[in-house]
Amino acid sequence: MTPPQRQRRSPRNVPPPQPAGPAGKRGGGGNPERLYVVAGPDGERADIDLVTLIVAGSPDPPPSATPEQAALLRLCAAPLSAAELSAYLNLPFSVVTVLLTEMLAAELVQARFPIVRKALPDRSLLEAVMHGLQGL
Repeated sequence: MTPPQRQRRSPRNVPPPQPAGPAGKRGGGGNPERLYVVAGPDGERADIDLVTLIVAGSPDPPPSATPEQAALLRLCAAPLSAAELSAYLNLPFSVVTVLLTEMLAAELVQARFPIVRKALPDRSLLEAVMHGLQGL
């Protein structure tokens, strides 16, 4: 048996709130046409991972920069990951990678790729550490 559903009360003589239109959205995240305009028709992408750190060369955007590129430059005064930039700008990660590719080509930002460890540590060292911790 399902519990009864409560009806939400609304104030009297007040019209219900209207949903926000496209102008009310931040970053244009819900409008696919806007994302196409931001990313451009070619949409080339560099090999940028979610954890790649992005640092701006200078926080001042050039006069030819788009609003999204200017926002990226202001955010990248300190190193931020590409995932954080995507979240702060409220844009999909794919659009942010296209923007960062353009900015990397123009040398407005620098990418610091994560260090990938190819070799695993020595098993005997790990066993010695494990036995040492168990002895505590």
